[in-house]
Amino acid sequence: MNGIAIVLVGACGGLLLLGVILALWAIGVYNSLAAGRVGVQGAWSNIDVQLKRRHDLIPNLVETVKGYAKHERETLEAVIAARARAVSAGPIDEKIAAEGGLTRALGRLMAVAEAYPDLKANTNFLQLQGELTSTENVISGSRSGYNATAGGYNQRLVVFPANIVAGMFGFKAMPFFELDDASERVAPQVKF
Repeated sequence: MNGIAIVLVGACGGLLLLGVILALWAIGVYNSLAAGRVGVQGAWSNIDVQLKRRHDLIPNLVETVKGYAKHERETLEAVIAARARAVSAGPIDEKIAAEGGLTRALGRLMAVAEAYPDLKANTNFLQLQGELTSTENVISGSRSGYNATAGGYNQRLVVFPANIVAGMFGFKAMPFFELDDASERVAPQVKF
């Protein structure tokens, strides 16, 4: 009888030890995924700060263009509407889509500006255009950092056995900042 009791206690102890090891592993994986999610949110926050700066510059740019390009009302209204959508967008995936629309509207606005030599020479316009270009460059770099962080996090979500813990605790993949307009993928042609 004593031999059976010792075997049962040993088996229970072994199962308990295995349970503790599995629990510690799950905690480690959970903490790694949570840290990854926080990293992605931090990377998004870097983009968000620059997007706010971009949104603040746009009304001044539109007002400057208005004075020179009175009959370009449709383009100006499209920029204003796209900015409003971008400012009020909700979750990250909605913001990404809204920012894509704003980028396209700004591109059309800059194309309109090309048709007005006096506007292109205006100091205020040139300063705003320079600030917007600088902000766009920072946003581009931040997007790359965000995509790298989101990619690492998303990869951790799908690899076995971490995907089991991710599914149990509801971790979701983060969206990428991607070009949603096929024309943006085409390299411009330079002609001399």
